[in-house]
Amino acid sequence: DVRGGRPRIAGTGISVRRIVGWYKLGLTPEEIADRIGHLSLAQVHAALAYYHANQGEIEADIVAEEAEADRLEHEHLLSRKG
Repeated sequence: DVRGGRPRIAGTGISVRRIVGWYKLGLTPEEIADRIGHLSLAQVHAALAYYHANQGEIEADIVAEEAEADRLEHEHLLSRKG
């Protein structure tokens, strides 16, 4: 499923990026499924499989979002000084 241009686990509001974030923090698929009680282990594995098949696209999206967050934070700091 895709919402807002970002892949999500079908039938949920959970993005693949959210699963990937926890995975990168060192959580196992089992721990991720436990953390989000309404996801099955199969759904977590499907999200990770999608990530590995589309890693470049998802990583580029993560980098772009981080850059935008940095830009907004910088603008906010400048506005408070001015």
